[in-house]
Amino acid sequence: MKAMILAAGRGERMRPLTDTTPKPLLLAGGKPIIQKTIEQLVFSGFTEIVINIAYLGHQIIETLGFGQRFGASISYSDEGIAALETAGGIINALPILGTEPFLVVNGDIANDYDFSQLQNKSFDLAYLVLIPNPAHHPEGDFHLTSSGLIAVDGQPMLTYSGIGLFNPKLFKNTPPGKIKLAPLLRNAMSKNNVSGESFDGFWLDIGSPERLHELDNYLNL
Repeated sequence: MKAMILAAGRGERMRPLTDTTPKPLLLAGGKPIIQKTIEQLVFSGFTEIVINIAYLGHQIIETLGFGQRFGASISYSDEGIAALETAGGIINALPILGTEPFLVVNGDIANDYDFSQLQNKSFDLAYLVLIPNPAHHPEGDFHLTSSGLIAVDGQPMLTYSGIGLFNPKLFKNTPPGKIKLAPLLRNAMSKNNVSGESFDGFWLDIGSPERLHELDNYLNL
């Protein structure tokens, strides 16, 4: 199974750090935050990796290369100057990802989730890893039902972790362009086509300089 790391965002909330450095290359624990994700994926058996790039994307290619030193094969999906949002970025990368289900991981999260358990997961259109709502997102995103399906409404609400499996069929008939992922997921949820799980381990959205510092402290313990 191939894996895609979403790394094309501008990182507005991280400015001025991201004025000259793309967010995935900011350092924590002495290495770029995206490198930790690559190492996790390879350790879990995901060695074919696609990374989407946009703003300052050439720096990501120059830093990571094509994966040999990580024991991986890295391909790049270049979105040009402006990122295409999550769904748009995935659709743009589908020619590289192929016709089989694939894993998508946000490039600006840190976690100790075991990706290997997703290798042979059975699912319909999408399988999402949800987490308890962090302080910066108290309202959550979706509800995990007792049957393992994910719904738009219900209690308790949980937050999408940025880790998910996707069937290319989810994006069928969706034209390329700047497209958000949530509306596609909600439509699939209305047809009971999205399942998932909850994860209670370490997870951090590196969405601010303060949380980058928090991650750096965590990794240096």
